[in-house]
Amino acid sequence: MARNDGIDRTSVRNLAVSDKAVGNTQQHNEREKDSYRNPDIIPQRVAWNVHFKKPAASYTDLFAQMEANGTISTRGLKPDATHYCELIFDVNSAYFDNYGGYEFAKQFYEDAYKAAVQIVGGEQYILSAVMHADEINHAMTEALGREVYHYHLHVVYVPVVERQILWSKRCKDKALVGTVKETVMQVSRSKKWASKPLLDDAGKPIMQKNGKPVLKKSYSVLQDDFFNYMRNAGYTDVERGERGSTEEHLTVTQFKVRREQERLDTLTAQADQQKQSLAAIQKKSTLTKNALIHAQDVATLGKKTLLGNYSLTEEEFSQLKSQAAHGFMVDVENRQLKQQLSAAQQNSINWQTRYRNLRNEVQPYLDAMRHAPERVRYFFENLLAQKPERTADAPSKASHQKSAEL
Repeated sequence: MARNDGIDRTSVRNLAVSDKAVGNTQQHNEREKDSYRNPDIIPQRVAWNVHFKKPAASYTDLFAQMEANGTISTRGLKPDATHYCELIFDVNSAYFDNYGGYEFAKQFYEDAYKAAVQIVGGEQYILSAVMHADEINHAMTEALGREVYHYHLHVVYVPVVERQILWSKRCKDKALVGTVKETVMQVSRSKKWASKPLLDDAGKPIMQKNGKPVLKKSYSVLQDDFFNYMRNAGYTDVERGERGSTEEHLTVTQFKVRREQERLDTLTAQADQQKQSLAAIQKKSTLTKNALIHAQDVATLGKKTLLGNYSLTEEEFSQLKSQAAHGFMVDVENRQLKQQLSAAQQNSINWQTRYRNLRNEVQPYLDAMRHAPERVRYFFENLLAQKPERTADAPSKASHQKSAEL
């Protein structure tokens, strides 16, 4: 959609997950929250999500179990070391929609999960693998007049590398010193995703002028490995994800701008409602004040006698009692109205401030999208191209060998 080049691109992103963030990652992936900030998530669709590996316990408990039974080792790790990573496999929504949607997406990501097993070094290091099928693609839904969902796969795993533990000099058998004592799977994100030497056609490292090998970034290695696996699995109509691609990212940006516009409209309506409420309270307060003014006519009732007292007729006395009771009630009501008026005025000021702040914040995006959508697209392409490697990219298209089978 953002590119309009007719190509479907598949990509995979590798994210580091800190110990502090892993709980939130679990709640998001496993849909354990009561509500979500992402407005694209449709709670009624959660049952459509597919687990290729369902966690039997929390991510942290699974990690502890793996360490306890020797599957992984944290020996020598720094306190702030990364214990978890997440692979996010993605293809633009149109690709799945063109091949039938949900069922085709399940098959695609089942094969992608097999690629993930190879990438991380074994299924025993995977904590969870779930395909999300509950996030709607609003742009395509509106364009096609039917619901279209954005399918993607989350794989949370423990990054490990093989490490050989050698016999130290303190070993009594000096013949063993320096030999391999044991081999462990060391938790290490940095070593797992270290850059590799770039090879030429003959399979030899390409060297720089200073004699050091040219390194191929771990991001590129990951993209190549995943792309090659999916091609070998029969998906010949998708291209390798390109760095800087914004097939999905620009669509998301456009939607966030639109969401902000909707929020502006909502705030505008609420501000107008507050103004109307304020006007109604002011009108009621004015009527009450007028009633009090008329009540002052009570002061003219009665006649002064020679002894300095006042005499009232029975009708005047009855009127005085009625006015006194009414005046007391009006006084109470007037105090309440003043409080409501003060609260409404403050509330109106708060809404107007929020509206102005939000409008000022979003206005440049709205103006840019209205007057120069293509320039906005190129801007975000360049911006995303400058992001760290791990934020990788989105997808393109050709002809599918598996389409005949499905």
